Amino acid sequence: MGLADASGPRDTQALLSATQAMELRRRDYHMERPLLNQEHLEELGRWGSAPRTRQWQTWLQCSRARARALLLQHLPVLVWLPRYPVRDWLVGDLLSGLSVAIMQLPQGLAYALLAGLPPVFGLYSSFYPVFIYFLFGTSRHISVGTFAVMSVMVGSVTESLAPQALNDSMINETARDAARVQVASTLSVLVGLFQVGLGLIHFGFVVTYLSEPLVRGYTTAAAVQVFVSQLKYVFGLHLSSHSGPLSLIYTVLEVCRKLPQSKVGTVVTAAVAGVVLVVVKLLNDKLQQQLPIPIPGELLTLIGATGISYGMGLKHRFEVDVVGNIPAGLVPPVAPNTQLFSKLVGSAFTIAVVGFAIAISLGKIFALRHGYRVDSNQELVALGLSNLIGGIFQCFPVSCSMSRSLVQESTGGNSQVAGAISSLFILLIIVKLGELFHDLPKAVLAAIIIVNLKGMLRQLSDVRSLWKANRADLLIWLVTFTATILLNLDLGLVVAVIFSLLLVVVRTQMPHYSVLGQVPDTDIYRDVAEYSEAKEVPGVKVFRSSATVYFANAEFYSDALKQRCGVDVDFLISQKKKLLKKREQLKLKQLQKEEKLQKQAASSKGASVSINVNTSLEDMRSNNVEDCKTMCPVHAPHLTLRVPARLCVASPAFTLSWVALAACLAPQQVSPGDKMEDATANGQEDSKAPDGSTLKALGLPQPDFHSLILDLGALSFVDTVCLKSLKNIFHDFREIEVEVYMAACQSPVVSQLEAGHFFDASITKKHLFASVHDAVTFALQHPRPVPDSPVSVTRL
Repeated sequence: MGLADASGPRDTQALLSATQAMELRRRDYHMERPLLNQEHLEELGRWGSAPRTRQWQTWLQCSRARARALLLQHLPVLVWLPRYPVRDWLVGDLLSGLSVAIMQLPQGLAYALLAGLPPVFGLYSSFYPVFIYFLFGTSRHISVGTFAVMSVMVGSVTESLAPQALNDSMINETARDAARVQVASTLSVLVGLFQVGLGLIHFGFVVTYLSEPLVRGYTTAAAVQVFVSQLKYVFGLHLSSHSGPLSLIYTVLEVCRKLPQSKVGTVVTAAVAGVVLVVVKLLNDKLQQQLPIPIPGELLTLIGATGISYGMGLKHRFEVDVVGNIPAGLVPPVAPNTQLFSKLVGSAFTIAVVGFAIAISLGKIFALRHGYRVDSNQELVALGLSNLIGGIFQCFPVSCSMSRSLVQESTGGNSQVAGAISSLFILLIIVKLGELFHDLPKAVLAAIIIVNLKGMLRQLSDVRSLWKANRADLLIWLVTFTATILLNLDLGLVVAVIFSLLLVVVRTQMPHYSVLGQVPDTDIYRDVAEYSEAKEVPGVKVFRSSATVYFANAEFYSDALKQRCGVDVDFLISQKKKLLKKREQLKLKQLQKEEKLQKQAASSKGASVSINVNTSLEDMRSNNVEDCKTMCPVHAPHLTLRVPARLCVASPAFTLSWVALAACLAPQQVSPGDKMEDATANGQEDSKAPDGSTLKALGLPQPDFHSLILDLGALSFVDTVCLKSLKNIFHDFREIEVEVYMAACQSPVVSQLEAGHFFDASITKKHLFASVHDAVTFALQHPRPVPDSPVSVTRL
């Protein structure tokens, strides 16, 4: 019973809490505040420009703390290694390092062939760069070393600058290999210089111009390039060297033409090795939860193929090409050939950007997954030093491998200690065990490369997913893929980047324009075409663009605004100006005729005229004053008077007065110039009359709204073209008696408007409101009156 009594208040409290929560959810949103334009908002919030931070001043500071901070920033191993949790991470890093090394050995040998170099240089590229990245890198999980995309890019350069010899003698092959090694190592040094330089000037953001669809389309095309390049090893063919645009097409055609010359032993070796590798990968995927580490299928295939080749004599009996001599030990450092820099600079920059893009994208994925930060600028420096120092020791450019990075993470790797362990294992292979792979068939290495392309070739399915998700990204993917296939890797990347940037410009030129309506009983405004309940406020038109307005789309913005408003603004303005101009011309013509009359009257001073007293003034005026000549005798039936011509006046049934006649003809004494000025002034005074210059008075149709509100919440910046376009909008709509307001500008945009002298006597900050609802409320309270000043007419 006590338990029941105790639980009663808790249940009641829980019920009350639930009731209060429901009441809070049902409660309407009420807020009372004054109507705020920009001027009032700045006063209320005490707005002031934010202080500018001059970061370059901190770069130039020199102190002990600054030097220590720079050292720790550019040598991150000094930060994390002293804090390394040995008990928690060491075992996982050991297993991960051995697993990565087992993969790195066959991939290093295979990707060296892909780069057009002897296999041992793939082992060098798997040792030096990996250890350098251990010291300078900030990612804990990526596996730096040879990578298929980088290798095929290097191979296209080496084959173009050191092509295949016409005959296949040992002397020519040795000289060719030496020339290609020099090209590849010099290329690596140049790539490293680019990456280090860009990293030091904090240019890591350059990779942001490589969008994910662009990178995926590029790597997919590179995978196709890799696949085609390995066909000669799979079929045992000797192909001529092709480089430049359409080289892939030429290679495929040559392979098809030489297929009858394929060596059966080589084809069988590659097929068997490929089947074994695929089966082992399927087992690894199926038994992933049960196995502590993946089955090293590539290493087992490597060892088995080498043993079979040595035991059965595949080279001599079946003409299967083998790796050949792998020298033991490390090579001394060699200075790069600076004479090749001019030939390699374009390819080096492309490889530097692509390598960094692949590394930083993978690094950020793992950092987000495990909760740490990757410094993009330091990653650029780390990769650059890896390639720079590696090039001095005759390595070719490297990046990180997606497959090895996934293995390093999945097998328990927690830091780059795993990378250091894998590099030490490769060092052991180079020093002692490399010569054991003398009889390894090249077809097996080609099979390893092709099987490892499975992940990148799966990206072909992006076409279907992007078709459903975003067709603009699909267009980038397709253009990148096609350009890379047809134009080769370097030109393909340039075309892809240029196209993606142009597509961004085109998309900002054609944003979504909408007329907004108010959602009932709210201060929210949405597109009336999308929200059926959103209704336009009577007398107020609200217009919004989904993109910022700048020089590339300012004209489109103005055209869309005039079109969506339902009023032909330009036609109304032109018709209004024509009517006012026609009125002015009529007034000027009448005054000119009167002036002509006075001139004619002045020329006949002293002469006498006969005036018929009974002739009416209206009859004379109806004859356009043509009857008043130098001597204008008018015959009267009863009385004829002889008076001077300047007093030639007729009036019915009135006695002539000399004073009245003089006053009537007084304008004759005004000069012609003064007469024109008076005519212009009189015309302007007449046109200032409200009833005479309005659209209604001129017989023109009037807009069905008195206020236009521009929702500028999407603006991130403004340029001079945008400022002029906005001013023209104010001018044009005021011409047709519509007042214009702006709303929802961000503070940086307001600052740019002030800097561009946008605000003046006619456009003030009172025309800019904090929100669309503020502007609508003000427009409803202050409908635009009939203008007191007319449209200025330019006289021709």
